[in-house]
Amino acid sequence: MAKEEGVETEGIVQKALSNLQYIVELSNGHQVTAYVSGKMRRFYIKILPGDSVKVVLSPYDLTRGRITFRQKTTTVNPERS
Repeated sequence: MAKEEGVETEGIVQKALSNLQYIVELSNGHQVTAYVSGKMRRFYIKILPGDSVKVVLSPYDLTRGRITFRQKTTTVNPERS
């Protein structure tokens, strides 16, 4: 039996927990516990509260997910203007 695909959605990191787990609020208002995917761990991609991320939810448990992508945020530095 093949693995079932997860449901991909976007959300915002609300809180950092231990062991690289995070509370993520999805775009529909639900909160899930998500962990960092393997490639993001391997390349030391940092995730902070307030970051916009893509989350793949497990088809078996919709309260748990895996963070697969951190959206690039563009910040304007007023000192460099």
